[in-house]
Parts: sequence; structure tokens; C-alpha cells
Amino acid sequence: MAHDHHDHDPHDHPDHAGHDHAGHFAHDHAHGAGHDHTHGADKTRVLIAALLTGGFMIAEAVGGVLTGSLALLADAGHMLTDSVSLVLAWYAFSLAGRKATGRLTYGFDRVKTLVAYSNGLTIFGIGLWIVVEAAHRFADPQPVAGAPMLAIAGVGLAVNIAAFLVLHGGDRENLNMRGALLHVAGDLLGSVAALAAALVIILTGWYPIDPILSALVAVILFRSAWSLVRDAGHVLLEGVPARLDRDAVARDIEASVPHVVEVHHMHVWSLDGTRNMATLHACLSDGANATTAITAIKQRLATRHGIGHATVEAEYGVCADGEAAHQH
Repeated sequence: MAHDHHDHDPHDHPDHAGHDHAGHFAHDHAHGAGHDHTHGADKTRVLIAALLTGGFMIAEAVGGVLTGSLALLADAGHMLTDSVSLVLAWYAFSLAGRKATGRLTYGFDRVKTLVAYSNGLTIFGIGLWIVVEAAHRFADPQPVAGAPMLAIAGVGLAVNIAAFLVLHGGDRENLNMRGALLHVAGDLLGSVAALAAALVIILTGWYPIDPILSALVAVILFRSAWSLVRDAGHVLLEGVPARLDRDAVARDIEASVPHVVEVHHMHVWSLDGTRNMATLHACLSDGANATTAITAIKQRLATRHGIGHATVEAEYGVCADGEAAHQH
């Protein structure tokens, strides 16, 4: 049986005979340059958003206490958590830039996914607190100072719009960026709700609008948080990326790569929602050159399916794992 024993990245062993040097290096350097540029820009965006959010959070919290507005307090609480979450997201980007180690051989990219998952759970907690407090406030409405509330909410809306625009230009497929954007979007909705509640209170004096709109924001946050937790959890469980069909990829290799009779034991997953990886067994026809076939399979996975790192084991007739005999 011939197989690719370790199949490290071409950067690990540049003299490995099983790699197409020109194609792999050109692809990897081009991808690496673009990845580093995007990574650095996203890191800066998250830091700017953290400073904007954290800077206004204190003013909004004080304003919520002075005006008696739950909508302002809810948004301030959200902004406090968001400031911490955005700083953690920035730190996750910093960690992701570190090189892999002997213990963490894939590096630190998945820290971003873990932070995104934690952010989603945090948003659930904030939303639950808002709902409980809104229920108490609705049962026993408290007077709210509408005019100061309107002014604070207006400034908060401007700050959150600025932070949202900063993050909106980042990598939307990166789960860490999605988590950061979701937090700021929640803040923006909170500011809109506080602004609307202030206007209603000024015009009508109807105080229950404050907890009602706060609860509405919480419901919207629940929906968005579930999407983030679901997607990040899928990555952490090493599920197949949403845009890929594992069986279709295997059939494509069988149909497109010469001398590949069958592909089995195939696993496809993503490190962070953007970097896709795969392992597979390729049963080859008698007389086929294993190195040539492995190189062709890797090139097909990279160029056709966006799977940049693959471990391929070549077989002739019988599966090396011994779980099932694949006779050809």
C-alpha cells in the first residue's frame, strides 16, 4: 500500500515529492497575503468598535439611572458586555496571528470561533435579563424622564451606527467578526428602541412603552444569537461547512481525477468558518502512481472546492483500516 504518511502543508516540507511546488506556493502565498491583510483590517475594526462602544456605555448607564429608563439601562448593560466581548474578539484575532505549536498544531484560529460561541451565549443571558426586568416594569410602570432619555438615546444611536459601519466592512464569513457585528447591531437596535420609547413618553406620557420596546429588542437578540451559536457550534463540532457537500466532493474526485476508483472515509470540516480541511482514503487502480494521484486530488480540492489543506491516504484494493475490505 502506498500512502501520504504525514501530509503536512507544503510550507512544512517544501521538498516533498508529492506536491506541485509552483501551484501550491503561488496559491498559498497569494492566499496568505490576502488573509493577513483581511485579518489585520478586521482586528483594527474590532478595536475601534470596542473603544466607541465602551466610551459611550458609561454615559448611557448614568443616563438610564437618572431618567429611570429600562431601555437605556438595557442598552447600557448590553454595551458593557459588548465592550468586553469586542475586546475578547480583538484578543482572539491577536491569538490567531500566532504560529502553531507542538501542542496546538493547527494554531489558534479556532479561538475566534470559541469567542463567537461565547458571545452568542452571552447575548442570550442579556436578553433573558431584559425580558424579566421588562415584565416587572410592565406590571409596575415607573416614571421616565422623556427629554433627557431622548437626548442620550440619540447620541447612543449615532455612536452605534458609527461602530456598525466600521465593522460592516469586515469579513462577513468570519464567525468572530459576525459575533462582533451582532453585538453592535443589538446595541443599535437598543438605541432605536430607547429613542422610540422616549418619543412616545414625551408625546403621550405612556410609560409602559419603555419595557415593551425593551422586550422587543430582547426577542430580536434571541433570534440573532441562536444563529451565531448554531453556526459557531457547528464549526466546533467539526461539521461539514454549509456550502460544501461531502458526498458530492467525493464523487467529483472520483469522476475528475485519473486512476481514482473510489473515495471513502472522507471527513470535511473548517477551522474557523473560512479555512476548510479534509481527510480521505483514495482507492487507486492498479499501477497508478500514488504521488501523482495525491497531488491531483489536493489540487482539485483546493481549486474546485476551496479545501486548502487535505490529508490523502492512497490504497490499492483493500482499505488499510481493516474495517471493511474495498475490493476493486
